[in-house]
Parts: sequence; structure tokens; C-alpha cells
Amino acid sequence: MILLSIGNHTQQFDRLLTKMDNLVADGKIKDVIAVIGNSPYEPKNYKWYRFVDYKKYTELEKKSSVVVVHAGVGSIMSALELGKPVVVVPRQAKFNEHIDDHQVYTAKELEKQGKVIAVYDISDLADAIKMAEKFKPKGMKDKSTVLDIIKSKLDEWS
Repeated sequence: MILLSIGNHTQQFDRLLTKMDNLVADGKIKDVIAVIGNSPYEPKNYKWYRFVDYKKYTELEKKSSVVVVHAGVGSIMSALELGKPVVVVPRQAKFNEHIDDHQVYTAKELEKQGKVIAVYDISDLADAIKMAEKFKPKGMKDKSTVLDIIKSKLDEWS
């Protein structure tokens, strides 16, 4: 099962939800369950929840073979701590998905470290999911890595 989670940010992430819907409709991807948060788009071809509690989310995450998430630190870290292959699709300001592109920087750094597969062009999503099925994320030696990345970017921007 593929778990898709876009977090609870107030801006939409319909670009990811509709792409996944189309991939399922076309038979390229199967067995998807999503947590769609505040996005107005409601998927037609896979099961979804608007929000779930921590217990339910953890249950879904443990059952998943691949986790597809926005580049939110909490979403990424919980999947990596379970050893799940993670496909990260960062929210981008140019699509009105976030106020800036900090998620792109997070995705690039974690991709460089071999911890995630990042998707910057949504047309690459199906290929990234196929890659993730065989991907082994590099170990989480230091759980503060993501926090260090964020801190350095904040320092850089201030």
C-alpha cells in the first residue's frame, strides 16, 4: 500500500492529489490511501481521509510499502524512523502551495544524503514511486539532521 500524506498546511496541494488520482485511474499505481488535509480536491480513484489522529496515521504508515509526502519535516521523519522508502514532493510557492520554497531546500538536502527520493516535476511521480519500491533509505544516524538543515537555512535567510 502507498500512503500519501500532504500535511495539514492551510494552502492546497491539489497538484499532487490530482496526479496520484490520474496515475491510479490509468492503472499505473495501485492501492493508495491518502490523508489530504485542507486541500479542496477530493480524490476519485483512491481511499482518502481529510485528517486522521496519530494512532491511525501510524497504523497506515506501518502498513505502507512506500510513503509519498510533502516535504514537511514531521512527515518525512516519521516515515524514515520506520525505515520506509519516502518519496518527497515539496510544496512550491509558484503553484501557491506554500509561501516560499523552503520545502524544496529540505527535499534537496535529504535527497543528497540518500534518505529520500525527491520529485520536483510532478510528471516524474510514477517513476519515483517505482524507484522507491526498491529504495533503501540511508540510516538515520542523527535525528537532528533535518533540524540542522532548517536552522542553517533560517540563519542564511536572516
